[in-house]
Amino acid sequence: MKQILFVFAAAALAASAFAAVPKGWTDDFEAAQKRAAKEAKPMLVLFTGSDWCIWCKRLEGEVFSQEAFSKAIPKEMVAVFLDFPSDESLVTPARRMKNEWLGRIYGIRGYPTVLLMDAKGEVFAKTGYRPGGAEPYVEHLRQLVAEKMPKSAKAEAAKPGARTGAK
Repeated sequence: MKQILFVFAAAALAASAFAAVPKGWTDDFEAAQKRAAKEAKPMLVLFTGSDWCIWCKRLEGEVFSQEAFSKAIPKEMVAVFLDFPSDESLVTPARRMKNEWLGRIYGIRGYPTVLLMDAKGEVFAKTGYRPGGAEPYVEHLRQLVAEKMPKSAKAEAAKPGARTGAK
């Protein structure tokens, strides 16, 4: 009986270990691209070291976990969480390989790195940790989108029915 309980406990622990993606975010880059295209939204892609990077932890605590961020950004952008933890149990081996590949493609050299990109994966802005809290950070992201998002992507978003995916 103890062995059965141990197996169930271990399985539950393993399942929860891979549940490190914050609510409202996805760790599936390709699915995020499809959703961004369907909803005509830019993508906010976070490259983070969630369990070791002090600036990543500050950005999470001061911005991403705050209501001002979680209420606004999912309506305006598709948030993608790409984690590079030192604790290998926090991501599956397949996800780790995928994140490392994306990190190489986008030339990530430090953490946290926040990229704003269109649904095709074309980067139009780059940022990272900024002091000041959630409200100023949300405004910073909005300003980057307004100023730097390619006109073709803005035109696509302005099409009737673009936000709902209607044709």
